[in-house]
Amino acid sequence: MYVSHRSQIEGKQISDLVTKQILVGPEEGWEGYVMRLFTLEPTGAAPRHSHDWPHIVYVLEGEGNLFLEGVDHPLTAGSVAYVPTESDHQISNRGAGRFVFICIVPERGDQ
Repeated sequence: MYVSHRSQIEGKQISDLVTKQILVGPEEGWEGYVMRLFTLEPTGAAPRHSHDWPHIVYVLEGEGNLFLEGVDHPLTAGSVAYVPTESDHQISNRGAGRFVFICIVPERGDQ
């Protein structure tokens, strides 16, 4: 069993504007998958990329954008997205405040 709170989970600075927290993964007992929490400060973004695993996104707060296969998709709290394997994509903050979302990937996708 594992119970925690996001305020108690150490964050890893991916860049000056992006922080990642591992909420649940193999170390917590969920074999094969990783649930991560990303916080993007204003103007923060992941690089545009693709990879050989899918992922699921659920937005908790703020305003963002999912660029997926050449199309921009505005995201707000409550938005859900599925990014298929090998899709060209990028997530960015398009608001004035923080953009916070959960991203679930297969274990091999959390590098």
